[in-house]
Amino acid sequence: MFNHLYFEFPFFALLLVLFMLCEKFCKMKVPSIYFPHAKQFLKSSVASSKLLFFLKWITIIMLVLAIMSPVKDETYELKPKNGHEIAMILDASQSMQARGFDDNNINLTRFDVVKSIVSDFISKRKSDNIGLVVFGAYSFIASPLTYDAHILNRIVSQLQIGMAGKYTALYESLAQGVNLLKMTKAKSKIAILLTDGYSTPNVDKVPLQVAIDMAKKEGIKVYPIGIGSPNGRDSYNKAVLVKIAKETGGVAFGASNASELSNIYKRINALEKSKIKNESYTYLKYYYIYPLFIGFLSLIFYVFLRNKRGAVS
Repeated sequence: MFNHLYFEFPFFALLLVLFMLCEKFCKMKVPSIYFPHAKQFLKSSVASSKLLFFLKWITIIMLVLAIMSPVKDETYELKPKNGHEIAMILDASQSMQARGFDDNNINLTRFDVVKSIVSDFISKRKSDNIGLVVFGAYSFIASPLTYDAHILNRIVSQLQIGMAGKYTALYESLAQGVNLLKMTKAKSKIAILLTDGYSTPNVDKVPLQVAIDMAKKEGIKVYPIGIGSPNGRDSYNKAVLVKIAKETGGVAFGASNASELSNIYKRINALEKSKIKNESYTYLKYYYIYPLFIGFLSLIFYVFLRNKRGAVS
């Protein structure tokens, strides 16, 4: 229990020296002029009261130890989780407001459907450390990596079309996803990039190959998902998504409706698991209460016996 115990304020041990000096040089003076025999009586009483002397010094020593604040570093480790570290990269550009993507509810926008399916995916990945990147004309990290699916889904529910601009900075978003994952030490890093459009020239500030090379350098496997009709009007660039997947070791997917998109996330959900490094925390555990309690008890006994015997120590 007390292994590796140390004191936060060891210099307070000098108080013991002060008490010792006071014991030697600060003797109580009894007014013998009023009580001629009291001094001799007290002297003999103190000499015979070894218990009082012991209790007094136990009190002093224990209180000084409490002031010195004995502490111990306690280490708490979170158990490692089996899972991936995933960057969810979502297109929130103006084109995501198109309707008719879900055959069961044609009034829903593409983005409404995507948010619902992504939330379901997040809820099922209980062992994964997931972060969120949103992009339009620019990209930003909407959520850092977290195991808390509840908080992440709340953030997803609050995302809006056009919140990052109406254009599509596709390659910049991939680079942002890499930045989200680059500081982690997990063996398995994945970026799931979803878009329904082409990269907008003069808006996308990061070249495609630069974004791909960044992902390859960090060992990030990218799974691009295009929704809509590939290479058609107001749709995604299939060739670019295939290139990203091929060079990073991922797989490119395409979905023309909500059902197909849901199945794609189910396929990704079946990815192999790998261990994420466990996290450890250190906190101080204080033990001053023990000497404080002993000192308090000895002080009570000292006062009780002193009053009972009429002795001074």
